[in-house]
Amino acid sequence: MKFKDAVRTLLFKNKDTIFNQLYTIWGSNIDPNNILTEYPRPQLRRSNYTILNGYWNYNITKDEVKPLYYDGKILVPFSPESVLSGVNRQLKPGEILWYERPLIVEKKPPGKRLILHFGAVDQICEVLINYKRVIRHVGGYLPFSADITDYIEEGGNLLTVKVIDLSDTSYHSRGKQKLLRGGMFYTAQSGIWQTVWMEWVPQTYIKSLSITPLVDESMVRISINLNHAVNYEENSDQRNIRPDRRNLRNLYRVDIYDKGVKIHSYVTKESTIDIPMENFTYWSPENPHLYDVVVWAGEDMVESYFGMRKIEIKEDEEGVARIFLNNKPYFQNGLLDQGYWPDGLYTPPGDAAMIFDIEQAKALGFNMLRKHIKIEPLRWYYHCDRLGMLVWQDMVNGGGKYNMVTVGYLPTLFPGINGHIKDKKYSLFGRKNAEGRKEWLRECEETVNLLYNSPSVVAWVPFNEGWGQFDANEVTDLIRSIDKTRLIDQASGWYDQGGGDIKSIHNYFHPLKYEKDKHKRAVVLTEFGGYACYIKGHSYSPIIYGYRIFKDTKDLEEALQKLYREDIQRMKKEGLSGAVYTQLTDVEDEVNGLFTYDRKVCKISKPLMD
Repeated sequence: MKFKDAVRTLLFKNKDTIFNQLYTIWGSNIDPNNILTEYPRPQLRRSNYTILNGYWNYNITKDEVKPLYYDGKILVPFSPESVLSGVNRQLKPGEILWYERPLIVEKKPPGKRLILHFGAVDQICEVLINYKRVIRHVGGYLPFSADITDYIEEGGNLLTVKVIDLSDTSYHSRGKQKLLRGGMFYTAQSGIWQTVWMEWVPQTYIKSLSITPLVDESMVRISINLNHAVNYEENSDQRNIRPDRRNLRNLYRVDIYDKGVKIHSYVTKESTIDIPMENFTYWSPENPHLYDVVVWAGEDMVESYFGMRKIEIKEDEEGVARIFLNNKPYFQNGLLDQGYWPDGLYTPPGDAAMIFDIEQAKALGFNMLRKHIKIEPLRWYYHCDRLGMLVWQDMVNGGGKYNMVTVGYLPTLFPGINGHIKDKKYSLFGRKNAEGRKEWLRECEETVNLLYNSPSVVAWVPFNEGWGQFDANEVTDLIRSIDKTRLIDQASGWYDQGGGDIKSIHNYFHPLKYEKDKHKRAVVLTEFGGYACYIKGHSYSPIIYGYRIFKDTKDLEEALQKLYREDIQRMKKEGLSGAVYTQLTDVEDEVNGLFTYDRKVCKISKPLMD
């Protein structure tokens, strides 16, 4: 498929087009009474929690006042645009989506606080308990929590969530969502799309952990962040504490386990502790070895885990900058992963669905997924951690309307211009709005902190193809100030500003070749391929979007095997550090996945690389 054909496909829009509603096997067999019931935050686990997924009442209005009667039921956490929600309706700018459900609290335990958690709500929401506003949150991709103890009563309560979503009509982060979907942009979704849950915690509780593997020092650093500072003089009466906890009320205790066997136990007043890890086992895709950790702070206890791994750029024996994993050159054979589902849109239709994608990618010979401008539920990263899948994490793009000539056609046709346009020219990249830039920086920092503990995450990708890009060198410095343990691909595709660790190349239309980076960074082909193959009965759209079209899977596989055997293997020998094929699955018009959108057909029969 030539470039002009891809452009023509992207611009094609027909409101009368009939789409094929697809279901995954998990969506087809979903149990509304058991929706994503697993604990949503595997690296900060507690046992006393209640999942609030399931049927909620909903309304969609244009008025600020919620009507007395409901439009119907919505299955949380599926967005109203998804078929699994039971609504299947697009929330539009200017409309308000209302959620309500009863919240039963039989008894308020003395000395405890009730925390309400939302995995993600797209895009702007207010949470109310008994008609009193508890919290307002902006941003459709990041989790947030609220202490609702003072708002609830024993017995019945009413939980209300009010949502608006401006989608791609504003500067807020939106990923590939577009109200007028088509081509490489997908159905916009809104509202609650990750698990809602609540848990009881002590007055002073562990709010977060920061776990840093110090491989060269054979240590792990664990930092404990409480909801407020501990006063070591207060609460001296220890009569109501279990005997084995009496000496720990104002101390921290960290226990580390290796396959169920306790190997370390530390008690300290310091909130940050460096723990020796002699003779540790490296974490890698081939051996995803995890250590379990239990952390006590006063009366609170959480469970977590970590992996000992190191990622860096070093020169090999021939002086070529390459990616090193655990002090050895390691080629990252990756797939672009959009994280869309035909029945759940942004929401995976079950834990098993997430596991399927990761395991199948590994079975096809891939060791890395580039999570493309979307943040997944935390359980997805947990499965990458335990199954052994490297992750390059994109930040979610935002900004105003993009000029597709600037961020699409021009750099694709003339890749030589990519390093010559500075991203200080905000108007070229949809970033004139200062408030939007400020909001994105906050979300960038929150994303790094959110995923910091996952050993599978080895690279941050702040910007993709210039979409909403700005001040990439300063952004690189910001990320580096928070996290010095991972790589940074500051501008994936084009508009490279010369910083970060990766010379990042997107190439769909030109001959593939390796060129050493003048800034001495590792060179990675971060998008290529995009070979399209339409599978009747398993494709969402009659429109075919891709960069080269094959009539059947036999021809597709022959072309892919040739592409990897000749081009990628050659470039790897020359100095290429990684390659990211587009893509893992079909998504709506795009039929360039190795799997169909419904995950029922794999288009190739054997791994693409040894």
